Amino acid sequence: MTTISRREFLSSAASCSSHLALAALATSATARALWALPHGPVLAREPFGNLELVADGVWALISTPLSGDRTTLSNGGIIAGRNGVLAIEGFNQPQGAQWLAAKSRELTGRWPTHVVLTHYHADHANGVAGYLSGGEKPLVHATAATRGLVLERNVPSDAERTDALKDAAVIDAATASDIELGGRSVRIIPRAGHTPSDCSLELDDPSVVFCGDLVWNGMFPNYVDAVPSELARSVQALRRTRATTYVPGHGAIARQPDFDRYQSMLAEIEHAARTAHARGQTAPEAGAAYALPASLGEWVLFNKVFFERAFGAWYKEFA
Repeated sequence: MTTISRREFLSSAASCSSHLALAALATSATARALWALPHGPVLAREPFGNLELVADGVWALISTPLSGDRTTLSNGGIIAGRNGVLAIEGFNQPQGAQWLAAKSRELTGRWPTHVVLTHYHADHANGVAGYLSGGEKPLVHATAATRGLVLERNVPSDAERTDALKDAAVIDAATASDIELGGRSVRIIPRAGHTPSDCSLELDDPSVVFCGDLVWNGMFPNYVDAVPSELARSVQALRRTRATTYVPGHGAIARQPDFDRYQSMLAEIEHAARTAHARGQTAPEAGAAYALPASLGEWVLFNKVFFERAFGAWYKEFA
């Protein structure tokens, strides 16, 4: 297991990394097996995750944090073109980014030329310095909000991990942009709802969407920074009418039925929050009494406080 300092754990306690670390302590063997179930050929397998082939020149790193390994925690991936390679996410520790970059070299002959962070949470951003090891220097892309919030809230103990973002290319938060890799264009679309710093990465051919933490598959999402109505709008905007592979921020690769189940779960939480609010229940009261309906299937939930957190996020909007 990759170690993490007490300071880092406390500084990221509200973000996804602590959420997943605690989940490893409380989920059943069945839930862990569902989490790790691959949806494509597995090209590499590590204690922290599997590298799966999504399409020609597209791979997803699906983290399996319920095993207890904290190297990556979030999902990420690689998109290759003739002239460049894009790595997605910085992960929780630099070793995770360094591992993905080495796999990029094995698979494409190139170290990543570009890196994109989907948002600021520690398990997606704190390891970005791993891409800069060995003299390599890919161009890191992040929104201004992501860069600022990493430095303000994540506070990595190693200065090299924050220095890695100082020269980042700023993603325009007002409009979509493209990264040209040679015969393949990756669209970066600013979004909102999970945090103030979200973006998705999207391909048209093949139809693949790297969702960041706007989408979770099989695990109840973290509402710690969420604006739920914005989250619902962003998720709806991500959905495509044609067959699409969705790489969520956490959980297994998703197809259309998985995506629709996630949307149904978000709608159910909104309905439950509105009902509880109308009854005069507090968010802690409503969260403690709530359970997802069985019709939505199995969702990993290690602590009921995350229902309270979801209700609290909706209550803020109602106010």
